[in-house]
Amino acid sequence: MDSETIIKLVIEALHEKKAQDVKAIDISELTTIAEYFIVCSGTSTTHIKTLADHVEDKLGERNARCLRREGYNSARWILMDYGDIVVHIFLEEDREFYGLERLWQDGRPVPLDEIQEAKA
Repeated sequence: MDSETIIKLVIEALHEKKAQDVKAIDISELTTIAEYFIVCSGTSTTHIKTLADHVEDKLGERNARCLRREGYNSARWILMDYGDIVVHIFLEEDREFYGLERLWQDGRPVPLDEIQEAKA
């Protein structure tokens, strides 16, 4: 499955479970660790686990497997590695503290409306 399809499925899954402040960042010209980061917030540790589970289920239906998942037990910041796409699901206060978007501000923001339109 290509990166664009994975991004669409992740964004769709996050929206279905009411993720907050979903952003996608193209980091392909900045690093070799991934092509895209998808970042969002959840309202509680339960919500964050629900978001991660739903992303994993939705991608699993299309045979995309999570290569590594970190932080699930504490569920304050769950990282899900899908190779070229890395999903970060934060508690709001942890997202602010770590400032991932600030650290990767040289990346290109991916307009989510383009992703949603392509889905339609």
